Amino acid sequence: MISVNKMARYSGPFLFAILSQYLCKTVINRSTIKEFLSQTANAIIIDVRSPGEYNHAHIPGAINIPLFTNEERKIVGTSYKQQSREQAIKIGLDFFGPKMKTIVEEVEHIIDTKQSNISNRQSEIFVYCWRGGMRSAAIAWLLDLYGFKVTVLSGGYKSYRNHVLQIIAKPYQLNVLGGYTGSGKTELLHELKKRNHCVIDLEQIASHKGSAFGSIGMPKQPTQEMFENLLALELSVFNEEDTIWIEDESQRIGLINIPKTFWETIRKSRLYFLDVPFEARLSHITLEYGQYDATILADAILRISKRLGGLETKNAIQHIEESNFTECFRILLKYYDKTYLKGLHNRQGLPSLLTDITCEKVTPYNVDLLPLKQAFA
Repeated sequence: MISVNKMARYSGPFLFAILSQYLCKTVINRSTIKEFLSQTANAIIIDVRSPGEYNHAHIPGAINIPLFTNEERKIVGTSYKQQSREQAIKIGLDFFGPKMKTIVEEVEHIIDTKQSNISNRQSEIFVYCWRGGMRSAAIAWLLDLYGFKVTVLSGGYKSYRNHVLQIIAKPYQLNVLGGYTGSGKTELLHELKKRNHCVIDLEQIASHKGSAFGSIGMPKQPTQEMFENLLALELSVFNEEDTIWIEDESQRIGLINIPKTFWETIRKSRLYFLDVPFEARLSHITLEYGQYDATILADAILRISKRLGGLETKNAIQHIEESNFTECFRILLKYYDKTYLKGLHNRQGLPSLLTDITCEKVTPYNVDLLPLKQAFA
């Protein structure tokens, strides 16, 4: 058996011949997407695609150990299209050979960090690339050669994306929390979750609170594709017969679009409208956003200036400059109330879906006013 250290020194054509011999003898363990996900709840998943592919979107929890850099992947792909498959493989092996020892050591480090009480050789590694082809096969072969137990995802990330879209498209039973801006809908979702009810927080997944101010104090938004992956991950915990509580949203949350099929399910679901007095909501929203820098708030106001109107934009910014946050948010709250009301009445069959929940103030304990079934254990 040739060592990883020695093999790393060989050039592409010679390494190609050696790997071809060993790959033919190696039986790579493969699993379907459902098997793969059921086996990897607490396991080590390695995404061997390029950093660009990984950063765009990946299986949640996967760690990127790329076979090729972004530039190397481009070179190999160009060779495949313009020359031949064999030439592309040889070029790929030139890139792969010097990295083999480093890849093995990276995997060992991941295992040592994640599972310090388990022997390296007892740890099972799950690997995927775009289609479950040569990139994942090469890494799987290397790790298998070294002694790891390795499983490759059949169909690769592409099969995972098909699975994600199927999960999102299911006809879930939803209870929707509605209400004007500042009603404390997110706080109620968190309280429902504490009480073991089924909850999906779309704004948390999207890293955005949904208004012009929604990005303030939030991490960078995921890509559209990664948002869908994260949403599917949370939905997969529930059964189709479970009732899931979710916040009422427009289809767009910052730069993210709620997938059409799932958004249509939201719009057809029962809506519990938190009817909170204006002044109570104003106090709540002022407390939440009044802590931020005046420049950040003014920039957010300017983003909606065309819809807000020139005079109201000028007045709102002037209030910000004078640190009169209450009067600034009074203007903004009236604008968002009109916007939400318009979206509310665009729902088909609204009278049969709407239940009004009268609340005296903004508090997570408004959850006690909701018609709750017994939560799951």
